[in-house]
Amino acid sequence: MGTPPALPSGADVVVIGGGVVGTSVAFHLAEDGADVVLLERDELGSGSSGKPIGGVRAQFSDPLNVALGARSLRAYETFDRRPGHDIGLQQVGYLFLLPTRADVDLFRDSVAMQNAQGVPSRLVDMAEACRLNQFVDPGRYEAAAFSPEDGWAYPGAVVTGYAEAARRLGATIATGTTVMGLAVTDGRLTGVRTQRGTVATTTVVCCAGAWSRTVGAMAGVHLPVEPVRRQIGFTGPVRRPAGSGRLPFTIDFGSTFYVHDTGGDAAADLLLGIADPHQAPGFDRTYDESWLPLLRSAARVCTPALADVPVTRGWAGLYEMTPDHDAVIGEAAHVDRFLYATGFSGHGFLQAPAVGEVVRDLVARRRPAIDVTALSAERFGATEVVPREAFII
Repeated sequence: MGTPPALPSGADVVVIGGGVVGTSVAFHLAEDGADVVLLERDELGSGSSGKPIGGVRAQFSDPLNVALGARSLRAYETFDRRPGHDIGLQQVGYLFLLPTRADVDLFRDSVAMQNAQGVPSRLVDMAEACRLNQFVDPGRYEAAAFSPEDGWAYPGAVVTGYAEAARRLGATIATGTTVMGLAVTDGRLTGVRTQRGTVATTTVVCCAGAWSRTVGAMAGVHLPVEPVRRQIGFTGPVRRPAGSGRLPFTIDFGSTFYVHDTGGDAAADLLLGIADPHQAPGFDRTYDESWLPLLRSAARVCTPALADVPVTRGWAGLYEMTPDHDAVIGEAAHVDRFLYATGFSGHGFLQAPAVGEVVRDLVARRRPAIDVTALSAERFGATEVVPREAFII
């Protein structure tokens, strides 16, 4: 870890957390003319954003998530110009495989809603699904949904691009800087305390991902975010069926098993993953091969030819989960100018550009282009919160 820059004595806004959401917020604020300090206790992208490859999509069942995903896709398509960095975007599409007629009905309604927002998704039969991914067992599914503009990119490159651009615009990015507490007087923020000193400020944005509950508690704000380990595996070279091209990001909607390429050509290794329904919450990020039988059993259903392909290496990271698996974005009701953008439950990377814009406007007390009022942490009150989003991986 290199020597961090000198810590300013004060700033207009302090952003806590140096992942993809935090660096997006810092960039958009700095671009808007704010004096910004971003604090990261480790290196940039060392938390949830450290995943090797991240999906980008606008296929959701909730209109708000569609809007955030679609707006972010447009930003990722022009990322090489603004803020200016190659992120390896591969728009190979997302292919959702649908095991039941009820799934097909759900996706039919969602596709109509997505199309109304300009997303070119469509239902496809299994003949077309198998042309898109020839590893798929067509007998297991009723139909599929496909959107060609979805795909994947490299989160680490996005973090770097946003951080470098934020620095060029005058932001201070201080890694190796741990937040020890927040100074709050009469419901107003006055500063952020770190092991390197205090930064005076009246505005804080919590983008601390899986660690956001602790940061919120420093201000007396409840952010119901819980860390859950997720794992992925990488194969070596895999022989492709004749005529295969690049694979779309393919997901079995029944099991959450997914597979896609790891590079820009059809000869790339494959990435395999699945959500373990029995994974207990916690901060453990150790890759554990005991997860492989679950992965292989799901692959045997979805893509039988891949069920026994050697997994040569793996990776474990944290999802930042909320009770309803939707993000929390907004401003605290009882602490003036404590804002938050966290709890994305696996969707932070794909929504980060739009979220950076939204938080920029909330800080400036402007109306954002996307209304995120429904994502306020205030929704977690005395009554049970019912999940709105069905397309969870």
